[in-house]
Amino acid sequence: MVDSDPFGAIREFEHGDTTYKMADLTVLEEQGLCELDKLPVSIRILLESVLRNVDGDIITEEDVRNAASWEPDVPNVEVPFTPSRVVLQDLTGVPAVVDLAALRSAADRAGEDPKVVEPEVPCDLVIDHSVQVDFFGTEDAYEKNVELEYERNSERYKALKWAQNAFDNFQVVPPGTGIVHQVNLEHLGQVVHDREWRDDQWLLPDTLVGTDSHTPMIGGIGVVGWGVGGIEAEAAMLGQPITMKLPEVVGVKLEGELPEGATATDLVLHVTEQLREVGVVDRFVEFFGPGVENLSVPDRATISNMAPEQGSTISMFPVDEATLDYLELTGRDPDHIEVVREYLESQGLFGEQHPEYTETVDVDLSAVEPSLAGPKRPQDRVPMGDMKTHFRGLVHGEFEEQLDDYDEYELQQWLGEGGGDPELAGDGGAAAAQVDADLNPLTKRVTVEMDDGTEAEIGHGSVVVSAITSCTNTSNPSVMLAAGLLARNAVEKGLDVPEYVKTSLAPGSRVVTEYLKKAELLPYLEDLGYSVVGYGCTTCIGNAGPLPEAIENAIDEHNLWTTSVLSGNRNFEARIHPKIRANYLASPPLVVAYGLAGRMDIDLENEPLGTDDEGEPVYLADIWPDTNEIQQTIHDSVDPSMFREKYAQVFEGDERWEALEAPTGDVYEWDDESTYIREPPFFKDFPLEEPGVSDIEDARCLMTLGDTVTTDHISPAGPFGPDLPAGQWLMDHGVDPIDFNTYGSRRGNHEVMMRGTFANVRIENQMLDDVEGGYTIHHPTGEETTVFEASGRYREEGTPLVVLSGVEFGTGSSRDWAAKGTDLLGVRATIAESYERIYRDNLVGMGVLPLQFEDGDSWESLGLDGTEYFSIHGLDDGLEVNDELTVVATKDDGTEVEFDVTAQVGTPAAVKYVENGGILHYVLRRLLTQD
Repeated sequence: MVDSDPFGAIREFEHGDTTYKMADLTVLEEQGLCELDKLPVSIRILLESVLRNVDGDIITEEDVRNAASWEPDVPNVEVPFTPSRVVLQDLTGVPAVVDLAALRSAADRAGEDPKVVEPEVPCDLVIDHSVQVDFFGTEDAYEKNVELEYERNSERYKALKWAQNAFDNFQVVPPGTGIVHQVNLEHLGQVVHDREWRDDQWLLPDTLVGTDSHTPMIGGIGVVGWGVGGIEAEAAMLGQPITMKLPEVVGVKLEGELPEGATATDLVLHVTEQLREVGVVDRFVEFFGPGVENLSVPDRATISNMAPEQGSTISMFPVDEATLDYLELTGRDPDHIEVVREYLESQGLFGEQHPEYTETVDVDLSAVEPSLAGPKRPQDRVPMGDMKTHFRGLVHGEFEEQLDDYDEYELQQWLGEGGGDPELAGDGGAAAAQVDADLNPLTKRVTVEMDDGTEAEIGHGSVVVSAITSCTNTSNPSVMLAAGLLARNAVEKGLDVPEYVKTSLAPGSRVVTEYLKKAELLPYLEDLGYSVVGYGCTTCIGNAGPLPEAIENAIDEHNLWTTSVLSGNRNFEARIHPKIRANYLASPPLVVAYGLAGRMDIDLENEPLGTDDEGEPVYLADIWPDTNEIQQTIHDSVDPSMFREKYAQVFEGDERWEALEAPTGDVYEWDDESTYIREPPFFKDFPLEEPGVSDIEDARCLMTLGDTVTTDHISPAGPFGPDLPAGQWLMDHGVDPIDFNTYGSRRGNHEVMMRGTFANVRIENQMLDDVEGGYTIHHPTGEETTVFEASGRYREEGTPLVVLSGVEFGTGSSRDWAAKGTDLLGVRATIAESYERIYRDNLVGMGVLPLQFEDGDSWESLGLDGTEYFSIHGLDDGLEVNDELTVVATKDDGTEVEFDVTAQVGTPAAVKYVENGGILHYVLRRLLTQD
């Protein structure tokens, strides 16, 4: 009989009248396997998971020893991690549900009970990624946006409701509740689970994976959790451990405290910039040091939220008294809070920790200054005082070649100092600085007629979107109330937002609205146009909605570099809005400030935002609330009853959700006429034997890409037009362009998504000169066509495909369709200088080989241009972990370029997934062939 407790570490734990079981880490120390105090907290939590889940088969005694062997110079071993739960959002959750439904259909076709496909761990799906800002600036904006949301997405939502009824352990948080990570932080996260497991009552650490890259936000309350692709999450749901290399752990030592005027947002932008420079990809990050106690738990969560922008797998804080106070503030059960304390103390996991780390980084909180990040990467921090010169330099770089006759002195004045005193607009907005007309097109201004008949003037730098959005910041009362206080002060000074600015407020939970109301600050935000537009991701995910037609036309006609400012975590090209070229991340109060200014090319430290009723200039310093006022407002306005009330019926939904008539039954009823939900091809005609791997011969290159190609570039989430392959397919199936919705909402339909792969309007295929968008060369004919059309021709010709890229390939959101689409286009392998973790793992999860050039090599340095024939050798004998393979690229004249690559397949489990054609293929074979 297999011993599931080889170390005798499973013991009883008493709390009140209840006896629990737990896996005791101290037993491993007593037996000499490790010194717990030297292990980072996150490693101890991984170790507990391995220890508790030993079954002698999938997880063994040796796995425990491997996890316990961690030291700063990390051993090259792997560990199987079994998360205690899975969270999903709807854009990634719908395709996950579609995959699970497809697995059930495949099991049913194979003559098996379809319920063999069943989540083995609790799963919570929060619908938050679909609401779009169509209406804004009015009291009824929220209701109108939600009505449109249901109108557009009811078919998707019915599928989710089916899943809630068809699967055990699967709950759905309906629309209009909040953002998944904020709901997770404020309600779903338990820190320690009190759970029935293996016929006993157990205590175990709360751990999770989520189908969103910002899942690590839960690290703000000491929970280990990270983002994975939907493919890997589905396998975890079905009981498959996540096999990973034992990670390096970077310790970030915080010292000092934030200075007056600096916010948690400013801090996280500093940390993101610094950790990107250090390099923390594939590493865990833990925060420690005397500065930790100077950060509130929401401040910590803000930092943890941007782990993917920092590059880390997780960024977490230890559980301490502040954590327990936060659990109390957010309405958690007092007895459970006491269980959390007692359990973690017994494991040595409570309070300040001083373990060993692979590397230590110092961060001085007192050095943080007000900042933004942009124009297209979250790690590119710009001090607020430098924004004017930064943006003007950006515009100059873009339009320098169009400058004809100009005065060099005037140009340098414009680039450096701005060229004189600002002219102030009479209505309170800040006008552009006085400049010489000879500097056109840098200083171009355009008059547009707004929908109400009034005229407005916009130019390069005009803020056309100002959005308080995203769980990164809306989970933090300090910055949300600061925005409200700043809005109050601005209104009282007579300032207003220019009417060309699209304003919005999208809280991450309904609690935010409650405390803004209690503080009597919501009316001031509404006066400036920041009315509640929805409880979801909105602008941060790319659901900013349309700009006024006159604004969009002016941007197109005059090639204007307009801007957005948002309190989000992502600002990649074309993500916020396809027509906005520069996007900046900022704290909520700075979002309002730049909304008031109406432009980004302003020095808010020295130039006024506008004038008061007496015509006197009003500066940012005049309306910025001080820290004491913010803290007092938090104390007076936020209380546990708000959280208990708003989360009491979190899974029930409103009357719209109740009225949805969802399918029933264990097997989903596929509708061949549906344009939202279709059975994917992955498991049709499914063979029980694994296909294995073999050399790839005479592949052609589909795309030749540069650096930092994001998953937004590969699989965009936003709107698309009728001129693109996805739009053409929808029109062929009777869908009018006005009803296209977004790529994100169509992720349950592989026909749309494969046509949208590599179709971002800003992606640049280096095979083509000065062409943006999803286009390529069909090499046999030399014809320029869409990526989808070319891939279809290659498929008909039986030609395998590769994609070449630079560094940071696949950075950004955890979009499984970035890998699924790549697979369906016929790409057998990608060759890049480096990968972001989630995209790399998603490729493996779809059976696509992620190959990496040797250090110093790139497709450019090797003299490649994408026209070659590519053969990949070394696979006929099977695939090994991090296998070294040889690529031979043959040019049209017969010249060969031979180079070595490494398969970024880091564990034996990952090898199995590739050999099976993907992780879900592997799981399905296991389910269909088990005794």
